Amino acid sequence: MTRRKVSIIGAGQVGATCAHWLAQKQLADIVLLDIVEGLAQGKALDLYEASPVGRFDVRITGTGDYRDTAQSDIVIITSGLPRKPGMSRDDLLATNARIVADVTRQVVAHSPQTILIVVSNPLDVMVAVAAEVGQLPKQRILGMAGILDTARYRSFIAEALQVSVTDILAILLGGHGDDMVPLPRYTSVGGVPLTELMDAETIDRIVDRTRNGGIEIVNLLAKGSAFYAPSAGAVEMVQAILQDQRRILCCCAWCDQEYNVGGHFVGVPIVLGANGVEKVIELDLTEPEKQLFSASVRHVAELTATLTTMGI
Repeated sequence: MTRRKVSIIGAGQVGATCAHWLAQKQLADIVLLDIVEGLAQGKALDLYEASPVGRFDVRITGTGDYRDTAQSDIVIITSGLPRKPGMSRDDLLATNARIVADVTRQVVAHSPQTILIVVSNPLDVMVAVAAEVGQLPKQRILGMAGILDTARYRSFIAEALQVSVTDILAILLGGHGDDMVPLPRYTSVGGVPLTELMDAETIDRIVDRTRNGGIEIVNLLAKGSAFYAPSAGAVEMVQAILQDQRRILCCCAWCDQEYNVGGHFVGVPIVLGANGVEKVIELDLTEPEKQLFSASVRHVAELTATLTTMGI
């Protein structure tokens, strides 16, 4: 039987933690790649040496050579600069676009049948860069953002209500930024609508904290940005694909006629399975929700257009 293979590009905090979650779940053999000499090799060896204690049995390879990623079922791209205090995700645009473009070229050259999961920021635009450069079918290129954002949203709700996070289901639309659109109407706690359990003022406060969840962590860390939750989100996507779970998850996916987006990668609920994006789920939005979502899509479109003017 052919063993499944997942490659992770970038052995920083997010990439290395992705490798850790993947190994623990024994989802596939892992290749961890970084251009910094010895970084991926050292972290891969350290993780492999933990396998007897953690009781996971997968191959873990550290490398700086893209040939070692050949024939990957899934490639997770985490490469790029992280945010620093005072920076927005958009501030990373030009530098990370060049990095993601270069990574994508090399990944697709060695794994033309792969599914790409992009984690680099600004997320939605980096997915568009990977799509433009990689020229893979749109359903095989997507971004990890909605899972992270809904995880923050759900954890804040659980904290406020003093209930288990596992009982909370939530939907969130839009770009991975300050104008993301959490949807309280489509949020439930143990099957009970959130609006039945929490007043509007508290919901608004949680929505605002969700939108600023990333910078809250950046400011606390001072050096670096979030890595546990983003990597866990990426691995949840890997599991849904490799096990063909057909999970309904919020991810950055290609939308054209859907929601009248008009051809952009943006956060929406999708069915995620063996082929990548199996279906985009269209919700019946209220007019205020439509306006918020449209504003978020416009922001993504403006950033994407900025790359064109930069010649990227």
